[in-house]
Amino acid sequence: MSSTTSRVPGTYVFDAAENRRGRALNRLCGSLKDAENRERFTADEAAYCETYGLTAEQRDAVLRRDWNLMMELGGSIFYVFKLAMVDQKSMQYLGGVFTGMTTEEFAQALKAGGRNFG
Repeated sequence: MSSTTSRVPGTYVFDAAENRRGRALNRLCGSLKDAENRERFTADEAAYCETYGLTAEQRDAVLRRDWNLMMELGGSIFYVFKLAMVDQKSMQYLGGVFTGMTTEEFAQALKAGGRNFG
């Protein structure tokens, strides 16, 4: 993690250093906006990761769908969410993962004003 991240416990700060570190991961996830790329990805996820030059750790995080690790490795939620959509996962699902809640608990917390996460 970057030094910026450690200053905000439990929060991923997406700064310039994280942007550089996560460039390949975010490019891969961003490419999934196109149907043809989603088809290529789902046909052979590991090979698709290779075409984007992910680090071994990023590749493993993608293949295991370790959403938290993707964020720690420089992933931007705006791009990582495109991968979640391939798996038909909602933003509320990811919010639950990031806060240690179920999707339903996270959605309820949002309805209650969103101030009581984790």
